Amino acid sequence: MPIPVSFRRSSHHAWLILAVSLAPLLSAQNAPVQSSFGQPAKDPGPRGGAPGAGGAITGLTTAQLAAFTAAQTTFQEVDSVSGTIAGETGVGLGPSFNMNSCSGCHAFPAVGGSSPATNPQVAVAIAHGARNTVPAFITANGPVREVRFQRNPDGSPDGGVHDLFVITGRTDAPPSCQLAQTNFAPQVAQGNVSFRIPTPTFGDGLIEAIPDATILANKSANAGMKALFGISGRENRTGNDGTITRFGWKAQNKSLVIFAGEAYNVEQGVTNVVFPNARQTASGCEANGHPEDEDDVPAFATFMRLSAPPTPVTSYGSVTSTSIQRGHDLFALTGCSLCHTETLTTGTSSIAALSNQTARLFSDLLVHNLGSTLADGISQGGAAGNEFRTAPLWGLGQRIFLLHDGRTTDLLQAIQAHASQGSEANGSIGAFNFLPEASKQDILNFLRSL
Repeated sequence: MPIPVSFRRSSHHAWLILAVSLAPLLSAQNAPVQSSFGQPAKDPGPRGGAPGAGGAITGLTTAQLAAFTAAQTTFQEVDSVSGTIAGETGVGLGPSFNMNSCSGCHAFPAVGGSSPATNPQVAVAIAHGARNTVPAFITANGPVREVRFQRNPDGSPDGGVHDLFVITGRTDAPPSCQLAQTNFAPQVAQGNVSFRIPTPTFGDGLIEAIPDATILANKSANAGMKALFGISGRENRTGNDGTITRFGWKAQNKSLVIFAGEAYNVEQGVTNVVFPNARQTASGCEANGHPEDEDDVPAFATFMRLSAPPTPVTSYGSVTSTSIQRGHDLFALTGCSLCHTETLTTGTSSIAALSNQTARLFSDLLVHNLGSTLADGISQGGAAGNEFRTAPLWGLGQRIFLLHDGRTTDLLQAIQAHASQGSEANGSIGAFNFLPEASKQDILNFLRSL
């Protein structure tokens, strides 16, 4: 089977170490180390059953639990332009927007997750008389997406979000608002668009509570093995105080308040205490004073901060605990855990439930070069166009759409997409491809247990 060039160039000792390390596991399956015979490995698909996330983290006080419950309700609030539509009491939608509620995007397998199976953007495009055309890259069975343009017309970097829809024509929009919807077709034809799907927010309070020093210590750990696999990675940082940022596909946001405030403004068009100024738009579309909302952003952050991390399972369907454990061990031996670090420990927090906790997130919270196949041409903070934060894998077992742009629902395809020119993952993918199919299946089974 083909092996990425960068991995073929690795030290001969890397192959020796890998072969010796894998031998006990593979012999337990009666499979020769270099065999690829047998049933091809296949993604088991999103795990069924009850959602393994969506509730409050354990250990909250009575007051904190009440705050979480209230914040969860706010997270599900639907926004209209001025709060005049029944059932859509939130204020400030538009003038341009991608969705009308946080939980519309962060929906599966529970509120706070990622894209649901049925894309709500299709319906919201024409809700209440809006005259939007649904772009071809938004489909009923596809992921919720936002769109960024890589370049401006003059060739300079863009990188900003260009909202899908406008409020023009809605029954609650000012009659004077005649803002035109962006025509995305020419940009798609020029290869100038990059997509993003919602990142799950489960367990984000634990991520927020991990000290910078812990992230840096983990970055320095296992330096020899990381070098052997061609893995480096680096932290993204704020421009002013220099602390490590950690939220978003490129780890571009520092805190949950900033993450929530930016999303509220960008995705729904609602100005708020964090982003109080309206985005530039056509005249006649301003229906409210700014900021349009002063209370929701802290509530959104509270919901995410007090949300429990996803709960893995020890078996599911026909997948046994033995296969999951083998997959867990192989995941480490093939180098995947060098970026997808299994656990990081939080520091001392003012919220006892978040203090000195082990977060089993499977991420180092660093950004890595993932090569030409996954590069999106968008720079954010210190992260370049080919760099992404190591996506936390907790909750992966119940996730439908994969990678930053939702291009696939197949976990095996998502793994293989990590290998391309310049990718730090080439060594690990080479090791994965070196495995017999039964061992690859164990890894897929393990990942869908998370």
